[in-house]
Amino acid sequence: MKLMTDIAHLALVFNVGDMRYTMPNWGEDALISLTCCLAESNQDGLLGGLLVPWFDEQSCISRYQSTSHLKKLARSPSTHLVKRLREQEALQRRCGPGTETYRRAAERLEPRRNGTGTTHAEDDDDCKYLVLVPYRGLGNRILAMASAFLYAMLTDRVLLVHRGTSLPDLFCEPFQETSWLLPPDFPLRDLENLTGEVPESYRNLVREYGRAASVSELPYVFVDLDHACTYHDKLFYCDDHREFLHRAPWLVMRTDGYFVPALFLNPAYQEELDKLFPRKDSVFYLLARYLFHPTNKVWGLITRFYDSYLKNSDERLGIQVRVFDGDTPFKHVLDQILACTSQEHLLPEVVAQDPGPPASTAGARSKAVLMTGLSSWYFESIRGRYWQSATAAGEVVSVHQPSHEEHQLIGEATHDMKALAEMYLLSMTDAVVTSGWSTFGYVGHGLGGLTPWIMFKPENLTTPDPPCRRAASMEPCLHGPPFYDCRARRGADTGKLVPHVRHCEDMSWGLKLVHPAEIVLN
Repeated sequence: MKLMTDIAHLALVFNVGDMRYTMPNWGEDALISLTCCLAESNQDGLLGGLLVPWFDEQSCISRYQSTSHLKKLARSPSTHLVKRLREQEALQRRCGPGTETYRRAAERLEPRRNGTGTTHAEDDDDCKYLVLVPYRGLGNRILAMASAFLYAMLTDRVLLVHRGTSLPDLFCEPFQETSWLLPPDFPLRDLENLTGEVPESYRNLVREYGRAASVSELPYVFVDLDHACTYHDKLFYCDDHREFLHRAPWLVMRTDGYFVPALFLNPAYQEELDKLFPRKDSVFYLLARYLFHPTNKVWGLITRFYDSYLKNSDERLGIQVRVFDGDTPFKHVLDQILACTSQEHLLPEVVAQDPGPPASTAGARSKAVLMTGLSSWYFESIRGRYWQSATAAGEVVSVHQPSHEEHQLIGEATHDMKALAEMYLLSMTDAVVTSGWSTFGYVGHGLGGLTPWIMFKPENLTTPDPPCRRAASMEPCLHGPPFYDCRARRGADTGKLVPHVRHCEDMSWGLKLVHPAEIVLN
């Protein structure tokens, strides 16, 4: 069965075999109920209801084709998440760019001649907006978009994402009949350079508590969630400030990371988050599979490499290398990779001495190793190891690296397209080793629903001991967490407040989500 919809006329068209049926005048509630039912009948193709069936497949091949390249769903979406996604889609269509409601709301951001905007009393109460300005590397931006989407869904806001220089080249639109990209003619300019010191900042509103009542007089409220933001910025995560933010039709948020764990510390969101995500370790995985569908050009990079080098192997191992001490290769990092993969039995041992005449490889087990990183030296060293020496048990090991850009080029479209392709390729492996602190690695293993082995960040140019550790969950790490207990209203170790938010393996002060039954005690 194929299903299409004309949202403008709320008509559904079914193709069943050679028969075509049209069902007009369906409201949004009927659409939501119908797609939930369709999801149950097509668990694999629609990812358990994460996706809807009426997008044009050729405009975004990856949306439906990725299910044949990625493994079965590692976590299934709850029925409540499916329902809320359909409601968010309806909100985006009703209030997004191109609608009269959006035009009026954006118009009120235009300054009057006296330098102030119009008041919010004129606004449509059911259409509020979150403008996201993600920045830094592509991994940071993807984590920021997933986080902002969840916050928008929790607070019934339309999400609009600042497009930067490469976003349209990377991802298909996640919503039908509308766009999540901030229009180029958006009235507020120079959003990338906003700071927490602007008069409209949340930081200033809470620092001067009396100003909270004046939020309706501001054209927008700016929320600065940089990983190094201040104590007052991080009070955003607490529910006792949610009430006055709710009165602001426009929020502008600038962030460079994954702030979802902090939302799980807010008692105001607890009930809704529990219904959305019964499995606390599934948040990024499910949101990423819903939101991030590579454009056809990027999907071509992914599938051509996968089909050529990875598809036919018995096992696939991903190794993601990120070095924070400069672009020069380091032997201690190579030693760490080899120590980790040997200790965890992820790569086979090689024979130190000449094994004599080579044995036939017919019937031997094959392992493809996908390496990603800016430098080719680590790849060449590991490939040379398995070229120059036989494996002890006779396995055939091939090592591959799609690109080696040598330097990170933030916001450059071609560079970002290659980076996204490599993140997706990592997600298609069976097991993955990632570098601590790396948002690239978080996205790679998170997209695939893979619990990684995380290599600890080296100190003093020496190989850490132990070199790596299996993570407690597939969730990314929040690098700049709050240190404030919203309920008790005092400073706290936020990694000990609730059982499903714990400190990260690779960053002792960071926070990540875990499923309580699977917490590994040290």
